[in-house]
Amino acid sequence: MVESIRLNLQGVLDESYDILIGYGLLESIPSDLKRNPIGRKYAVITDSNLRDLYGEKLLRGLKKENINACLITVPAGEESKSLDMVKYLAEKLLENKLDRKSAIIALGGGVIGDLSGFTASIFMRGIPYIQVPTTLLAQVDSSIGGKTAVDTKEGKNLLGAFYQPKRVYIDPSLLKTLPEREFISGIAEVIKYGVIYDRGFFEYLERNVDEIRSLNEEKLYHIIRTSCLIKKSVVEEDPRDENKRAILNYGHTPAHALERLSGYKCLHGEAVSVGMRISGWIAVKKGFWRIDEWKRQNKLIESFGLPLRMEFNLEEFIKTLYYDKKIEEGVLMFVFPKRIGEMASINGRYKIPVSEEELRLFLAELADI
Repeated sequence: MVESIRLNLQGVLDESYDILIGYGLLESIPSDLKRNPIGRKYAVITDSNLRDLYGEKLLRGLKKENINACLITVPAGEESKSLDMVKYLAEKLLENKLDRKSAIIALGGGVIGDLSGFTASIFMRGIPYIQVPTTLLAQVDSSIGGKTAVDTKEGKNLLGAFYQPKRVYIDPSLLKTLPEREFISGIAEVIKYGVIYDRGFFEYLERNVDEIRSLNEEKLYHIIRTSCLIKKSVVEEDPRDENKRAILNYGHTPAHALERLSGYKCLHGEAVSVGMRISGWIAVKKGFWRIDEWKRQNKLIESFGLPLRMEFNLEEFIKTLYYDKKIEEGVLMFVFPKRIGEMASINGRYKIPVSEEELRLFLAELADI
């Protein structure tokens, strides 16, 4: 006899959280956490570039509110997104006596957010964490949605977890100290939102290139807020990346391969901009997208000073693509625009297969354009 006992967890977890956006918000984080605590003790995790710039300031603010906190620093750069660094952080958290009632504050860009979030997801089987993104890319994209991960030698973000933050504090004034190259890198993700979801937003970007590049406060606030609203909408519809959320990875399949092949010397947004040109071209060749809209996308990318081309070995590039998480049963999967502001789907599925033979042919043609 076999007896079945069902454990029903449907609807048990509520992973909702607030995304707060405002100039000067960094200053008010300690008082907000005093009023609305996430943990009894906090570990602020930041990188070596940000420790003196913002980390010590945030720590002083927390202590001024009589909040128990410590500061942990990791080396700046993509190399810190590793299991070795997760081990280091876990040891530091234990050394500072954090427990299951404690919380992590991730103060930094995408690397710090991904690394801290993943560490939070496994430390003592999971403790809360807060995102305080300091780069445009993190403010509009990686700090929202709960994707946490570290890299391996085989590829980017291959070890990770869906683990939502408890709160996100976005302070656009932090971007004033961001190097211009880093800021422009983040614009690639902003352009992506226009292509995949909102034609009006795409047109807004076309009209306001110079003001956005000069960090006009009103324009900057608008693009951050709109990007967050778009990501919020997509994540709410598909929190576990089972279908629709894949559109957020437009351009990312080739981008992750390019990043790895460059030894992570190119910035993520630079790889994404090249990846959008590649993915968009494949969309044109497969009949999903009009070539004039592909050219319009590329013109906007170029107008912000982002690259459209990178040198790479075709065979190495294709080999590296097979480490992408969207691979299904050994088949390369891409997401494609149907028109600016809308993505293509086949039978309701947004991941669309591309054969290796097609890819070789299309990339050979693209090399001549």
